[in-house]
Amino acid sequence: MSSVYSINKGINKAISFKGLKAQYIGYLAGGLVALLLLFAILYICGVNTYICLVLTGGSGTALVTTVLRMSHRYGQYGLLKRNAKRSLPVYLKFRSRETFIHLKTKRSDLLSSAENNYSRKK
Repeated sequence: MSSVYSINKGINKAISFKGLKAQYIGYLAGGLVALLLLFAILYICGVNTYICLVLTGGSGTALVTTVLRMSHRYGQYGLLKRNAKRSLPVYLKFRSRETFIHLKTKRSDLLSSAENNYSRKK
């Protein structure tokens, strides 16, 4: 009894669907769910159906084009890297030079200064 199994040849590759890569599929799905809720809320509030369709249709078109553009521009990890780079500080402030004083000293000097500091505290 032999069974036929299909082999997944996309192991360790990012998920892609119609040009969308990785997390952008989730962004598009979440946006479409939000648009569905927007349409339902507008319809329940009594807004004209044609206005609801125009608003959700225009927002959906903008959503799809934006997500596709980001997927092609940044790729699988590019948007995450861009956001991480934006969260880095432009410069660092140090109130003292003590961090940099012992950078170019030898290891033995560091050990002896650590011993001296330890003996002073006693």
